[in-house]
Amino acid sequence: METIGRYFIFLGSLLVNRESFKTYFKLTMEECISIGINSVFLVALVAFFIGAVTTIQTAYNLVSPLIPNYVIALVVRDMTILELAPTIIGVIFAGKVGSSMASGLGTMRISEQIDALEVMGINSSSYLVLPKIVAAVLMYPMLVIIAGLLAMVGGYLAGVLTNVITPTEYIQGIRYDFNEYTVTFALIKSFAFAFLVSSISSFKGYFTTGGAVEVGQASTAAVTQSVIAILLADYLLAQLLL
Repeated sequence: METIGRYFIFLGSLLVNRESFKTYFKLTMEECISIGINSVFLVALVAFFIGAVTTIQTAYNLVSPLIPNYVIALVVRDMTILELAPTIIGVIFAGKVGSSMASGLGTMRISEQIDALEVMGINSSSYLVLPKIVAAVLMYPMLVIIAGLLAMVGGYLAGVLTNVITPTEYIQGIRYDFNEYTVTFALIKSFAFAFLVSSISSFKGYFTTGGAVEVGQASTAAVTQSVIAILLADYLLAQLLL
């Protein structure tokens, strides 16, 4: 309970004694490049093969002649949009971006750079953390959209090249009985996951104490707790919104 209380007090401290908009805009753009652009390749690679594997495994399990082949693409579409793109990429996001945030802030804490900012009268939590959270909330939904698209492309190529489904059947399954709300739900989850990963990782890094060993421990704890938060939020959002 003490840690949860410190976490919410930390979030509240981000909104007081802020710097100018110009300062935050510059910092946020830099974080957008670090968080979003530098993660595109990893997200694209993971998403492509997730779609390919999902197609092959779905085709392997649908062995009944009574089930049309286009159902394979339908299953891939719904699994990708509802779960694989936002949640699995969220775990990758926590491992790559979350650990980087925690270790970066932890290093600044033990090298007394954060204390130097406080001495100069700057709200260090707002100056260092708020741009990271804003950038994560802006960029992660875009990564999820890219992941969803590439997962379906990966599924298409895997299905067609292995002859488990024809191109026409795959496109028919992708388009069959499409519910637009699933995309809205995926984007809602992506906003929530981005906020949780960035805020929890920043919290763990910001309050690091000790030396280099503790920075590594804070980075590990940030990833672990971010993944747990993602899974809990995934369940709660599914229960509330579906």
